[in-house]
Amino acid sequence: MPPSLALRMNHALPVEHRERLLRVGHEVSFRPGARMFDEGGHANRFWIIRDGTAALDMHVPGRRPPVIETLGVGDLVGWSWLYEPYVWQLGAEALRQLRAHEFDAVAVRLMCLKDPEFGRTVEHWVGRVLAHRLNAARARLVDLYGIYETKEPR
Repeated sequence: MPPSLALRMNHALPVEHRERLLRVGHEVSFRPGARMFDEGGHANRFWIIRDGTAALDMHVPGRRPPVIETLGVGDLVGWSWLYEPYVWQLGAEALRQLRAHEFDAVAVRLMCLKDPEFGRTVEHWVGRVLAHRLNAARARLVDLYGIYETKEPR
């Protein structure tokens, strides 16, 4: 199974934990071009895409924000809600009409505290997504802005 598929909620969470999480979410939609959140803002919610696509981007001073990764059906949008100081590390924008399950971060963190098994599963899932996103950001930034070493003749 490709790594991105393994990170999607339907494959990453056991059925009972997935169903429990979905019970506290509600459906929202974003029109194309709508900002879901901006880097540096307060991370108080997260989404799982039901339909459409979102782009994760990163602020680069003096440049247009590069797209780090494009997300689709089943993907988690936002991981900063789980880790203090609860500040978005990237930004996100709907690329096409997007429908998603939206979750209140405080409510889900409380669920994680009350049920350690559920908490470990959610933390493991989000941690794997985080590791994947950091690697994608690194690769994309090296591709876009990498400094190529040149050797000068001696």
